[in-house]
Amino acid sequence: MAPVKLYGMTMSWNVTRCVAALEEAGVEYDVVPIDFGAGEHKTPDHLARNRCDIRLTKTSLSSYGPLQPFGQMPVLQDGDFYVWESRAICKYTCRKNKPELLKQGNLKESAMVDVWLEVEAHQYTAALEPVILECLIRPMFGRATDQKIVEDNLVKLKKVLEVYEARLSKCKYLAGDFLSLADLNHVSATACLATTPYASLFDAYPHVKAWWSGLMARPSVQKITALKKPYFQNSV
Repeated sequence: MAPVKLYGMTMSWNVTRCVAALEEAGVEYDVVPIDFGAGEHKTPDHLARNRCDIRLTKTSLSSYGPLQPFGQMPVLQDGDFYVWESRAICKYTCRKNKPELLKQGNLKESAMVDVWLEVEAHQYTAALEPVILECLIRPMFGRATDQKIVEDNLVKLKKVLEVYEARLSKCKYLAGDFLSLADLNHVSATACLATTPYASLFDAYPHVKAWWSGLMARPSVQKITALKKPYFQNSV
């Protein structure tokens, strides 16, 4: 068994966001399924994994109790070291195994990586995630899609994509003419978008579409699309 374990459901774009970084960094790892529907993410064992920089043993577990109250996925275990929050996991993975994805050592290039990492989290995925939830996740649980939420967030997403189109007309990738974690962190949620009725959204943004097509050709991204196929009927 690989020394690195990623706990979570691969249906989750937060979990497969980490898969992209692990794959691109060439890390040997195992995905340990957590049954969200059965509430396994709220069990004491999983809550204990949501604790960074601590050595956990069966004898010490009870003394720490529920060390992190959020009970979220994913969690990365690297030996006796635990990291949670998907974007923190991605950064940790790159710092340890492939720092060039963060452009460490180059002040200006690393700053641009940081800028687009922030944009992904607070602009792009913030607008895209409600669309995915309404179009894919709610129907899986027999709930109706709220079309107003979808349309409102598509308006936001299109405004973000206008910025991306302008940026990608000047450079091949978001942070510059080099692949970085800033690009990879977009992959998981965007792969989900490709299974919705709005899969053609990028057609109106040719530079964005070319950027996404280039990412789709990477083995790390193909791994993510393969992991999602059992959950979503449409091809990604």
